[in-house]
Amino acid sequence: MLDNLTGRLQGVIKNLRGQARLTEENIADTMREVRMALLEADVALPVVKEFIAKVKERAQGKEVLQSLTPGQAVIEVVNDELTALMGKANVGLNLAAVPPAIILMAGLQGSGKTTTSAKLAKLLKEQKKKVLLASADVYRPAAITQLQTLAKQLEIDCFDSNAHQKPSEIAAQTLEHAKKNYYDVVIFDTAGRLGIDEAMMAEIKALHAQLKPIETLFVVDAMQGQDAVNTAKAFGDTLPLTGVVLTKLDGDARGGAALSVRHVTGQPIKFIGVSEKVDGLEPFHPDRMAGRILGMGDVLGLIEEAHKKVDLAEAQKVADKIKSGSKFDLEDFKSQMSQMRKMGGMSALMDKMPAQMASMAAKVNNEDADKSLRRIEGIINSMTPLERRKPELIKATRKKRIADGSGVQVQEVNRLLKQFEETQKMMKMFSKGGMAKMMRGLGGMMGGKFPGMR
Repeated sequence: MLDNLTGRLQGVIKNLRGQARLTEENIADTMREVRMALLEADVALPVVKEFIAKVKERAQGKEVLQSLTPGQAVIEVVNDELTALMGKANVGLNLAAVPPAIILMAGLQGSGKTTTSAKLAKLLKEQKKKVLLASADVYRPAAITQLQTLAKQLEIDCFDSNAHQKPSEIAAQTLEHAKKNYYDVVIFDTAGRLGIDEAMMAEIKALHAQLKPIETLFVVDAMQGQDAVNTAKAFGDTLPLTGVVLTKLDGDARGGAALSVRHVTGQPIKFIGVSEKVDGLEPFHPDRMAGRILGMGDVLGLIEEAHKKVDLAEAQKVADKIKSGSKFDLEDFKSQMSQMRKMGGMSALMDKMPAQMASMAAKVNNEDADKSLRRIEGIINSMTPLERRKPELIKATRKKRIADGSGVQVQEVNRLLKQFEETQKMMKMFSKGGMAKMMRGLGGMMGGKFPGMR
């Protein structure tokens, strides 16, 4: 998502960095390019106009024009205004209510309300909240069953409603059940429609009055583009929304909804859906999204992802082993591959890398890279414990046995052993001379240096 917008804006940034000084003329040219990039990304026209006006005003200010690096100063202005457009800072859920705190989920059919409800419940469960899921979608076939199935998979309680009940009846029974059983939070999934209609709006308005939710989240599909903005406005006019959840940001969307929806609703984007998996919901950070749009990456997001998905004890064990000068073996190598897979493989990492690093990584086909990780694990699993500890023992006959056991050609085993040797050399550098040497070695292997290295 947002690849085209990122590409266009990076071109503008590259041109700005080459400017010795700023003039009204080259600022006007830059703003024209930025305007076209935003319109092509399906950002709403009123949003584009306001954004360009603010950037232009600041770019023509004395502190920018007199800056020693005017190009960099304008880039900083664009970054600041992009962040402000999307909300300045992350705004979490407000659960400061007498339990149970009610979260009402609203949106069109197909926007991903039901799966988002389950993903949000998982996030809150991880925060030690006692969560109850409930569905009042009595119109879409199997909608209630879908939520119950997801709840069972995540080991979260789900209220036992059915399609023969009225939504108001489900709401009353859910509230009573939640109070009796001391739930902290109730996430209430409502019915969607294929379009905005009066009956739908009247029903959800009545449910809102009955449930008195502390959070009313509008779930919108980022793939809808300009339509998402129109839908957001209609819901915002009917309900006192408190936040927005943007789903399907991993799809082939132009990204306009991400930049427009907060401006149109006046409410912050609180979460974004980044994959179909149950853990594919993330808190939205406007500053990080602005960085990704401008090709700066989301390094903090990568670190948080690592903390969530990587086995820190296992990683520490390998780190301690390297530090002490102990031999890095194939078991350790396999552990590193496994950790990368837990983080979603190369394709998941690339989206948050700074542009220069991502462009180096992009030379590798994501799908091939992820298949390669699985193949490496398969080959190492076909080795004996002794062979993993002492790869130097693996000669022709052993290679043939390992290849047959993992269903690959002998050349694949040779390639893995060569790759392992290169990694082992890097690990030796790390134990002797620190991170800088290791990164230089990695830069050489990838055919270039990392940004900032000499």
